Amino acid sequence: MAIYALGINHKTAPVALREQVAFAPEQVSQALRELAAVANVTDAVILSTCNRTELYFNGSTEQAEQVIAWLSEFHQLDSQLVQPHLYLYQQQDAAAHLMRVAAGLDSLVLGEPQILGQVKQAYNQSRQAGTINPEFERLFQKTFAIAKQVRTETEIGANAVSVAFVAVSLAKQIFGRLDKVSVLLIGAGETIELVARHLKEQGASKLTVANRTYERGLALAEAFGAEVVTLSQVPAVLGRADVVISSTASTLPIIGKGMVEQALKVRKHKPMFLVDLAVPRDIEAQVAELDDAYLYTVDDLQNIIAQNMESRQQAAQQAELIIDQGVAEFQQWQLLQGNVDWVRDYRQQCEQVKNELLAKAVNQLVAGQEPEKVLAELATRLSNRLMHSPTKAIRHLVQDEQPSPQTLISILLDL
Repeated sequence: MAIYALGINHKTAPVALREQVAFAPEQVSQALRELAAVANVTDAVILSTCNRTELYFNGSTEQAEQVIAWLSEFHQLDSQLVQPHLYLYQQQDAAAHLMRVAAGLDSLVLGEPQILGQVKQAYNQSRQAGTINPEFERLFQKTFAIAKQVRTETEIGANAVSVAFVAVSLAKQIFGRLDKVSVLLIGAGETIELVARHLKEQGASKLTVANRTYERGLALAEAFGAEVVTLSQVPAVLGRADVVISSTASTLPIIGKGMVEQALKVRKHKPMFLVDLAVPRDIEAQVAELDDAYLYTVDDLQNIIAQNMESRQQAAQQAELIIDQGVAEFQQWQLLQGNVDWVRDYRQQCEQVKNELLAKAVNQLVAGQEPEKVLAELATRLSNRLMHSPTKAIRHLVQDEQPSPQTLISILLDL
């Protein structure tokens, strides 16, 4: 059994494929149950964000192959289309990858903080689904501790940089000032909340929040002095928006080409800037074909993001050292857990030897043999049996054969 991390992300696949393997929030619980049933894995966590879909599980090589096949089948995709874009890490490499992800080192924007909350949410969903066992409990708790340590001991998050921040920065580059720009925010989740915060910091004051649930949209709108509408009202308010930034968990596009065409007519073809931060996409790709509509997806933000990377590279190197230490500590814990079983087995073996030789000595005494001779023979046989395996293990070490811990344990248990 081994820990595996199977995934697809912004480095290995375009947004068009990533959105096809993404899990909607309401799908995760069912998917975890299916995964546990189909592949019979002992632990399972599904992390699905705009930039990645990753499955963490505990199993064998054969089960890993079953999980790969299940991922394609669940999303009704051709496995040959998906597999070239997948990565698979095992044991310490899987643990290191998880810690890097949680610390923001594998994000589209180096060091972005939102991913840690998303990893915690994925972990909590798995706990509720009953797919977290002691080894994964320890792994994820260590991961959260390492991510926090990276945040506090390095400058990885010193400058507020995220996909949300980049979207706002791009809007500011286009319009110069944001105080007179009308902004429509679609969604009310963590990303849109962060976008709203950055907009206010940059002077934007004309904000409208559109959300499927009016009450949740209202809570966000009140926090930033914005108007609030439902998604059904988006066509009516789209025409007055200079900037549209969308990030929802919808599985279908919210804004289509026809809707934007109508909005541009209302605007008398005054340009509209749209940023789609969602996967699957909230805005149809065909919108980019329209004159006066400028559509950016998360993949289009790469160039701006690259400019912000340099200042975080040194911090990232420091973070990697922290993660290496975290992985080593987790491996040590795994080894200690195994040692508990080995020590128990060794004590049981010693107990069996004692009982075997004691029974033989009792039979000799019953048969009338001299007690002193029986006791001497018992002591000699017991010491020889108990010393044999440790002596053999020590000989391996002295001869510098560098046996593995498993080899030494096997020798010790060969009483």
